[in-house]
Amino acid sequence: MELRRFSAFWCGMILFGSILLEEAEASIMQLKRLCKFCDIQPTNCSGKGSCKVECARTAICPREEEVCVSIWRKKDDNVTFDTVCHDPAEKLYGLVLEDYNNSKCDMKDLSRQDSKFFICSCSEDECNEHVFFNPRPSEPQVMTVILVSLVPLLVMAVMVIIFFYFYRICRQRNAHSRHKKGPLLDSDRLVIIEEEGSDSSSTHANNLNHNTELLPIELDVQVGKGRFAEVYRAKLKQGSSVSMEQGFETIAVKIFSHEEYPSWKNEKEIFSDADLRHENVLHFLTAEDRKAQRQYWLITAYYPRGNLQEYLTHNIINWHDLWLLGSSLALGVAHLHSDRTPCGRSKVPIAHRDIKSSNILVKNDLTCCLCDFGLALRLDSSLSVDELANSGQVGTARYMAPEVLESRINLENIESFKQADVYSMALVLWEIISRCSAVGEVKAYEPPFGNLREHPCVESMKDSVLRDRGRPEIPNNWINHIGIQMVCASIEECWDHDPEARLTAHCVAERFDDMEYLDKLSDCSDSEEKIPEEIFVVDEK
Repeated sequence: MELRRFSAFWCGMILFGSILLEEAEASIMQLKRLCKFCDIQPTNCSGKGSCKVECARTAICPREEEVCVSIWRKKDDNVTFDTVCHDPAEKLYGLVLEDYNNSKCDMKDLSRQDSKFFICSCSEDECNEHVFFNPRPSEPQVMTVILVSLVPLLVMAVMVIIFFYFYRICRQRNAHSRHKKGPLLDSDRLVIIEEEGSDSSSTHANNLNHNTELLPIELDVQVGKGRFAEVYRAKLKQGSSVSMEQGFETIAVKIFSHEEYPSWKNEKEIFSDADLRHENVLHFLTAEDRKAQRQYWLITAYYPRGNLQEYLTHNIINWHDLWLLGSSLALGVAHLHSDRTPCGRSKVPIAHRDIKSSNILVKNDLTCCLCDFGLALRLDSSLSVDELANSGQVGTARYMAPEVLESRINLENIESFKQADVYSMALVLWEIISRCSAVGEVKAYEPPFGNLREHPCVESMKDSVLRDRGRPEIPNNWINHIGIQMVCASIEECWDHDPEARLTAHCVAERFDDMEYLDKLSDCSDSEEKIPEEIFVVDEK
């Protein structure tokens, strides 16, 4: 009996021991997480795609909480891998492991300015042997991201379409109520319908609509003639939407013959840029291909005071008039040259390339606006040197900068074209001062380099400007007036022989702005009208 009890006791002990042994083995097995463990060693991994860690040593992590970690570093030409076991509850190199519950080792970019640093962690055996850079989301995740991104855009697009639909209906109803007494024109036939006070014109990409009837225009009288075109004062007949919506009853029409299509096309394309819109740039309305007459028309605002050359010929101005003319001219040129609109939107700079007093109109408020963009060039950064070189030596010889006369303009730098414009602008500012009563005795109007013949050739200008380094004279009595002294100082900087030394048009405009206070101190007399009759536009090229 005792023998049986003794045997049963030992059988129970053996069974209990077996259970304890199995639990211990299970516990030991649970602790055994295998990881690649080679500390820091060089590697050929480029840090892109996926790489296999070049580590032949596999270690058992000593603690149950530890996970496998791989670190890829690159500093200068030194590239290394670091493979370890680590407890995610503790920081590693000052970093907290956040993605250790993964079965794959997806690298996380923690690069610094002086070195590249990627780290990954995972919780499977030897999972840090293969590492993955730039992991891609799964297919469902990609679709979710795409849908979430597109839904707001689609909603916005629908709202914009609905808004413009109702805006168009309201505009058509208003137009119908305004024009019910006269024949209507299709509102879509106008290329530019501008609203006063707007920073930009609402312009179509192409300035010509071949599928609509032409504007009802009645030519009045020829007011100018140039090398490529003739300019007429004209009237828009009753019922024209331009006339009734914008108040343009009298307009200017520049007519090009069929053979001068390239000149018309270039000027039309310059005007097609909505960002050209500025109070000191000619207000453009539309362009038309008059097939029946074999002519091309540009239709613009009309300014009865005519061009600046004619105005200065027949009028003596005071300091206030000089300030208005000079500052508005500088603002117009600065706007052309700028790569930003007044509201800060990006625009393509434009070089006029034929600035002269006959290409500047005088508005009713005695401010200037630039016109005649037949030779203008859009200074697009994408233009190659060959394309710029093909633009040729253009402009009016009397107003050409030294580098243009010499055909040595720097085609590698688009600023060179702006610098040539600034030189021409300086000559126009000299013309304005020459007719100001603030300098004392005012002589009859003369253009710059008035000692040369009426239309000097390039060779004659080379002799005066390049060989003799000549510039129009600035008499001593001009600098007796503090304002004119300041303008003359700017003029001399603007016509410097070195293009890089010249002021920018923007800088000249700022200097005029600083001189505005002199208006209140000036005791000059009002403008003396020598010829009372109306002055017409003369486009002299």
